[in-house]
Amino acid sequence: MSDPKIYIIDVTNRDGVQTSRICLSKLEKTMINLYLNEMGIFQSEFGFPVTRHETNYLNANLELAEKGVLSPIRLGGWIRATVEDVETAFRLVPKIKHLNLSISTSDQMIIHKFKGKLDHQGVIKEMTEAVKRAKALGTQTIGVNAEDASRTRMDYLIEFSLAAKEAGADRIRYCDTLGYDTPFTIYERISKLAKEVKLPVEIHCHNDLGMVIANSIAGAKAANDAGLDAYINTCVNGMGERAGNADLVSVILGIKYGSGMQRYQLDERINLKMAWRICKYASYAFNIPIPINQPGVGANAFAHESGIHADGALKDRRNYELYDFEELGRGEPEIIETGRQITVGEYSGIRGFRNVYEKLEIEFKDDAEASKILELVRYANVHNQKPLVDDELRFIAKYPEIVRKIFTMSP
Repeated sequence: MSDPKIYIIDVTNRDGVQTSRICLSKLEKTMINLYLNEMGIFQSEFGFPVTRHETNYLNANLELAEKGVLSPIRLGGWIRATVEDVETAFRLVPKIKHLNLSISTSDQMIIHKFKGKLDHQGVIKEMTEAVKRAKALGTQTIGVNAEDASRTRMDYLIEFSLAAKEAGADRIRYCDTLGYDTPFTIYERISKLAKEVKLPVEIHCHNDLGMVIANSIAGAKAANDAGLDAYINTCVNGMGERAGNADLVSVILGIKYGSGMQRYQLDERINLKMAWRICKYASYAFNIPIPINQPGVGANAFAHESGIHADGALKDRRNYELYDFEELGRGEPEIIETGRQITVGEYSGIRGFRNVYEKLEIEFKDDAEASKILELVRYANVHNQKPLVDDELRFIAKYPEIVRKIFTMSP
């Protein structure tokens, strides 16, 4: 049996987009999936299969997966742990292969959220029926989410998880929904859960008390110490409801460079050199600046002003830097054009449009082909409500029919 590993399941396109007052277009969500794939992330929780305005986007991204464009990353959907949601998911997104089924497990939520609709045994019954139905419809992997697991009685959490395992679940998602855990409690609780249930554990933490990275890594460590794989949920730039989820880059850095973590195996496919690119894109797409003190990618992450620090860093970077900026894809000069600029937008004409694409070294055989792409680019500008970046322009030119599906919505 091989040593257990730590994998990353990024939930930017599911939990990140639930951040109050922000959103991503379906094209931007697709770009995030492409960047996550290039970064070697194990799985993207790419949306809600029962939400109708997501349907075309989800099916289009699964088509990209079939073409090998979104590969080897897995694309997983989030639904409630009900038979109705499972059947709706497969009706709207028939090629979905990976699902997380979610239901509340704490006394607080069972009593004060369900309001008598479900009791503790009713929650288990609802969940197991949903898992069995998802298996019957062809789901390849199922994660069962225990919402508010950190405030759930341990004996009931174990009973719930054993029932999920028996029904066919592949993982238990331990949700610290309110950011209530500390690194000490989450390690203790997941250790006990893993040893009793013997099922890989997915760790989903929030940052309400500012401990989300420490909690996520402590939870993964507990699962690995019990001999099981761990799956940490992250969001790019730490986006997410309220105070946010675990930041993707910070989690990776913590596992790679944190004291005492060197014997734990991080998924070998992870390519940290994509960090700068994906974080900058997400910042632009969300329209939220990266904090200057953000680990790894913040403007001050490698900045030294104190005389002693500057002197020490110049003598040997290891004096004041745990890791190299080059490892995160930083260090390349960023070119800013200051002369004449031709851009493309929702009212662009064919000549300026072709000029922009020529700079990207993309040529069209004639004006007819260019016009088809121009139409999509115009829609993309309306869709995003902001100027397109070069990678978006390249993607539109390369996969126009996929893009057309992403842009198509009907109530």
